[in-house]
Amino acid sequence: MNGFWRQAATSTFRGWSARRHGVDRLPITVERRRIYILPTGAGLALAAALAVMLITALNYGNNLGLAFAFLTASIALVAMHHCHRNLLQLRVDARAAADGFADSETVVEFTLHNDSPLDRYDIEIRCAGAAARCAVRAGARRQVAVALAARPRGILRIEQFELRTQFPFGWFRAWTYVQAPLVAYIAPAPRGGRRRPEVAGEFDSGTHSETRGDEEFSSLRAYAPGVPLKQMAWKVLARGGEPMVRSYTSSAAASAWLDWFALDALDPEARLSQLCLWVLTVDAARRRYGLRLPGLEIAPAAAGTAHRTACLRALAAFTVEAGP
Repeated sequence: MNGFWRQAATSTFRGWSARRHGVDRLPITVERRRIYILPTGAGLALAAALAVMLITALNYGNNLGLAFAFLTASIALVAMHHCHRNLLQLRVDARAAADGFADSETVVEFTLHNDSPLDRYDIEIRCAGAAARCAVRAGARRQVAVALAARPRGILRIEQFELRTQFPFGWFRAWTYVQAPLVAYIAPAPRGGRRRPEVAGEFDSGTHSETRGDEEFSSLRAYAPGVPLKQMAWKVLARGGEPMVRSYTSSAAASAWLDWFALDALDPEARLSQLCLWVLTVDAARRRYGLRLPGLEIAPAAAGTAHRTACLRALAAFTVEAGP
């Protein structure tokens, strides 16, 4: 029951903070008015102990007890100041989008900039139920990866994350909320038993297309009667070699289409997992490929981070209801 009330109070306070500060634009510097601070359980226990100590010392006229109580209270006040200052003027940035796979962790990357001459210790970043701790040296920056728990395929939208600290003694907790929308694209788990589509020219040794245009040079082969003279390798012949002909590979013919409709026997999620596996496999083979989904077609392009990311995010965002 206590957990329920604590969660309700936290949700209410988060909503109030979001309305107070509005949507933030990263990077953002933590200002004084954004920082909230309260005693922790250890801090409340210390306050109770100090109250008992003070009452006992006053009752028995114990000056040493009074001095110790006031000294401890002074240390607590200084600790509260340091806890608040540990977040003050800290600059935070984050990648707007993260990528991961279903049933595995998705990593959201943050960057903390400490432009002050003070070291910052025990900084915790909390995001979507996950957390990571770090320290940031004076005048330095620190990249922090927060690993989100495994989630099903889809798009995870994170509207708010939190910075907090309990430095130096854990008697107080200072925190701030950042209302900066982040997105995590969770692609389907890459698995399946279907053989990936073969790319034209990938497995044959010399049977390449011989058309020209916007096509790429592939190889040389022996001359055969009837081949146009413009395809002759004159430089080879000039060096005293055998008559050779240049062969070209069509860019379109060298592209693999990863097609949703080629997997009719599988259920929708299994199709998406198989397509995800194909994307990773063909991309690792450095081949051109495109992706076809119901209502969406990503044109073939050379393997690379940008094209792979676009395909994986399309698989993550695909709604099964749109399929046949």
